[in-house]
Amino acid sequence: MNRRTFLAACPAFALASCSRAEHANVEGSGAPDKLEVGATDWPWWRGPARDGTAPEQKLPLEWDAKKNVLWEAPVPGRGHGSVCAVGDKLFLCTADEKEQSQGVLCLDRATGKQLWHTEVHKGNFVKGSNTKSSHASATPACDGKHVFVNFANNNAIVATALTLDGKQAWQTKVCAYTLHQGYGASPAVYGSLVLVAGDNKGGGAVSGLDRASGKVVWSRARPKQPNYCSPIVLNANGKDQLFLIGCDLVTSLDPLTGKENWELKGATTECVTSTVTDGKHIYTSGGYPKNHVSAVKVDGSGVAWENKSRVYVPSMLYRDGHLYAILDAGTAMCWKSDTGAKVWEGALNGTFSSSPVLVGDHIFATNEVGRTFVFKATPKEFDQVADNKLGDECFATPTPAGGKLFARVAVKAGGARQEKVVCIG
Repeated sequence: MNRRTFLAACPAFALASCSRAEHANVEGSGAPDKLEVGATDWPWWRGPARDGTAPEQKLPLEWDAKKNVLWEAPVPGRGHGSVCAVGDKLFLCTADEKEQSQGVLCLDRATGKQLWHTEVHKGNFVKGSNTKSSHASATPACDGKHVFVNFANNNAIVATALTLDGKQAWQTKVCAYTLHQGYGASPAVYGSLVLVAGDNKGGGAVSGLDRASGKVVWSRARPKQPNYCSPIVLNANGKDQLFLIGCDLVTSLDPLTGKENWELKGATTECVTSTVTDGKHIYTSGGYPKNHVSAVKVDGSGVAWENKSRVYVPSMLYRDGHLYAILDAGTAMCWKSDTGAKVWEGALNGTFSSSPVLVGDHIFATNEVGRTFVFKATPKEFDQVADNKLGDECFATPTPAGGKLFARVAVKAGGARQEKVVCIG
């Protein structure tokens, strides 16, 4: 596999929008910002560009339990986090509820062979939560040297770094944690930091930890409200901004320092989704106490438009002036991103917790029973091209990387539930 080095401070992962000036500023800071990840990797939640969009690649549009399946690998325990793909390895979080064990599983990317399984926490599970949640709902992040994971354990949010051979490098408590529905905020790598959020009704925090040591570089207290969003860094209004939605706020921070750029009311209390941008707005959506989708101006000057659609769990996609979304109840939507005007809607089937991903001209959206609907990313009309069934249950977003699609699904037989990673290609 051809390897390339990218700079973490470019959130679009070395897309053309990263200027030489941006590179010079990062390198001049003296921070260890370089990432040892490749052009065909999917190194963290929502992919290399942090917005659910995959680099151009050719993927099968149709599959089933046998068709276009290259391999499948059993996954011990349960987890709803997605697969992280870097180099020749795949990483995913998993938890054994009976043994109260939380850990990271590493698979060979080419064959699915288990390379190692490292236990990160033993015992002290945070009790309760929504029946759809798990004790391993976050997606790992990898900088090519370490794998970063978040777990709720012993009434705290704890971030851990593992080496690529599964040895613990460091572990840091981010904040205390009071359980409401569950925890699933994924870490984000940016510059020399890994960013971790722990919103909760006991009062959480968002923090920037040094990637090499786990030392807290900055930390910012968050409101005492339940919320579930992951920190997302996007380039908006001419600079990289760390966005958090939920807790009745839309918050923009400097990702390297935690200093507030702006903050305003423009979200509901409980949000799950990760925002995207069209360069002029970022988009917030939530499901409690109100359903909403809103477009917030990237300078923090206000809300441009809002509707009452329930896009509570699946994150949205942006492409060429249009916002694409999957309503939790199974409707595909296309809106004009600048005005919110509805362009079309299309009926899918089932309930959705997984987020859609955009690969080339197609959107892949998987429902909770493992049906992946493939439709075209076009404002002309809703144009579904495939309906693929795999497994009996799916809460994890599929990972498109290097011409393969890595799906985390569960099958049920004889009263037993078995998770697995399936490589489609």
